[in-house]
Amino acid sequence: MSKDLGPILHGWDFNSGQVIVRLITGDDGKQKVQLRLDLGLLQMEMDGRPDGLRPEGFESFFDLYQSRAREFMDKVSDEPRFTLSPTDCARLQQEAVQYYHRYLALFQVGDWMRVIRDTQRNLNLFDFVEQNTESVTVSWLFQQFRPYVLMMLTRARGQQALDNDDTAAAHQHITDGIRDIRNFYDLSNHPEMLEQSQELQFLETWKLEVEKSSPSNELVRLEKALTEAVQKEDYEAAAKLRDDIKNLKHPKDASSQSK
Repeated sequence: MSKDLGPILHGWDFNSGQVIVRLITGDDGKQKVQLRLDLGLLQMEMDGRPDGLRPEGFESFFDLYQSRAREFMDKVSDEPRFTLSPTDCARLQQEAVQYYHRYLALFQVGDWMRVIRDTQRNLNLFDFVEQNTESVTVSWLFQQFRPYVLMMLTRARGQQALDNDDTAAAHQHITDGIRDIRNFYDLSNHPEMLEQSQELQFLETWKLEVEKSSPSNELVRLEKALTEAVQKEDYEAAAKLRDDIKNLKHPKDASSQSK
């Protein structure tokens, strides 16, 4: 088998500023996700650690160190607390980057459940490091990415709700995401970063877009248009608007009629 990546990348061009992803079936029969880079590609497992490794038999270093922390709590020790070493933190940081690449790729293919899983996993990892390191600097190396991960988690939850035609749930997820990012900056030592947060700006803009497209707003618009059509004695337009209002109020009935 040739080790040259050229044939694999042929016809799959890299575009700067664009996340380019595809799903493939590996030689083991399992689906994998590939992320195109300028000098090649990343191939990741869909589940477990993205590179498929199992450190000391655990799914990830995060799982390994969580197990060690629990073991520490269960035994008598002269040490006051379980503490991550610099090497431990470096491993966890490198691992978090792997999960970042995967949830970024999975977002592009609309795999919302796995994006939610991986972003929540990294948020839990950030908290674990903060709880088990004595270095504020090391903790910030992880927590500085919290707003971005919260944004991606919120986007996945919101998109999943919108795919299910649940605008109210999407709106609530976005509201919760905005709140969580604001709370993070309020409690951090960097409150000045709040007004500069691109994550907040994105979510607040998206919230307005969702509000404008919500069924309740659309219903108000249609009912206003119906009133105007009746006043103008445009009964053909009024009949269509009545049907649109009925379909909006009772989408299941409209769906069954179309079948």
